[in-house]
Amino acid sequence: MFEFGTSVLVPSVQELAKQAIINVPEKYLRPNQDSHVIVDSTLTLPLIDLSKLLSEDVTELEKLNNACKEWGFFQVINHGVIPSLVENVKRDVQEFLNLPMEKKKQFWQTPDEIEGFGQLFVASEDQKLEWADMFLVHTLPINARNPRLFPNFPQPLRDNLENYSLELKKLCLTIIERMTIALKIEPNELLDYIVEDLFQSMRWNYYPPCPQPENVI
Repeated sequence: MFEFGTSVLVPSVQELAKQAIINVPEKYLRPNQDSHVIVDSTLTLPLIDLSKLLSEDVTELEKLNNACKEWGFFQVINHGVIPSLVENVKRDVQEFLNLPMEKKKQFWQTPDEIEGFGQLFVASEDQKLEWADMFLVHTLPINARNPRLFPNFPQPLRDNLENYSLELKKLCLTIIERMTIALKIEPNELLDYIVEDLFQSMRWNYYPPCPQPENVI
């Protein structure tokens, strides 16, 4: 099993929000957090149509090339992942995040890992926290899976995640293949390097209602 670091254990924000508090605890307060953020409304997230890429559309290939060079990320449409599978995963994850606390305890972070419920990279008890419960799980390769987490997911979440993670792997390899064409490098140069060690993880965020949303992240 792989080791990915540790994080200080934190309480459940979802459970805290159920207490109908009026004031947010100090460790979550970050007033004036957006005072220096400038949003350029003219920018539009690159949108890549995978069906066009697969049909050798030169214009779409150039869009992919520019998105990688200028942005570093993009949104993929017509990706081929079965819509019902996507919806099933979304439904199952929502149900999982809403499990009673006594059932979620078995999926909480431990002091020596960052997977499970909690928050990432909390180094000390004094560190500011986000107003959210997060769940991190490594899905691929199989030997990277935490035996305490993935095998114990309730059904049908476990089966749907299994299928979904494999679909995303295929999608990832397809996109990388198209990137090699855009970069004009040898067809298998990137794939041979990546396919054996392709690492995949998923992070689910739960944001409960907050009495002071302007003062938290």
